[in-house]
Amino acid sequence: MIARIAGYYQFELRLLARNGESLLLVAGLPILLLVFFSTVEVLPTGAAQDPVDVLVPGIVTLAVFSTGFVNLAISTGFDRQYGALKRLGASPLRRGELICSKLAVVATVTIAQAVTLLSVGRVLGWRGTIDFGDLSLGMALGATAFTGAALLLAGRLPGVAALATANAIYIVALLISGLLIPLAELPATLRTIAYALPTGALVEITTGATGGADASTRAWLVLAAWAVLTPPLAARLMRWAPN
Repeated sequence: MIARIAGYYQFELRLLARNGESLLLVAGLPILLLVFFSTVEVLPTGAAQDPVDVLVPGIVTLAVFSTGFVNLAISTGFDRQYGALKRLGASPLRRGELICSKLAVVATVTIAQAVTLLSVGRVLGWRGTIDFGDLSLGMALGATAFTGAALLLAGRLPGVAALATANAIYIVALLISGLLIPLAELPATLRTIAYALPTGALVEITTGATGGADASTRAWLVLAAWAVLTPPLAARLMRWAPN
């Protein structure tokens, strides 16, 4: 089992490295957003706060979300549509092992993203302290939740539908999950919705782990619930073959 997971992990990592569009989404876009919105003050970050202090935790969360959900849902959806997953289904690789392999790839990439984004934040003037324990645990739970949700989506929808749905969710999350606009600046109804989403919970946790207000117990419970529920659902409900 471990050998199968490791082998597919290496294959997926090489595939991602060769895919320019995926690299742009998971590596380039978060850095671009951090630099742009830290230097051009157009977001409602509050007069008492430097934009970069608000943006760093949100953009770190965005990087985990982009890699673990959006990129994975799109790539896996098209793999399924073109029959690649069906061929995997005929191999010894099981659904749970596939999920573990893809989660390991997401974890590897998000660690590199977090190190890069925090370093860029320092250059831009961010001076927050880092609680590596909370940050690591939060990112691990977030990566697990997003990976499970992505595979559940990609395992049920055709490739084009998975692409459209993942991008629509990405845009909505940008607006209401605290990724760019602080949760405190949102209307009460949207803020309540955001608190129930894994993106909103992870933003709260990364904010606390990078020198902001400590995350609430609710945020940890919400993120843990998503992380516990989505991978088993994906393993149970995803289909190897195209519709």
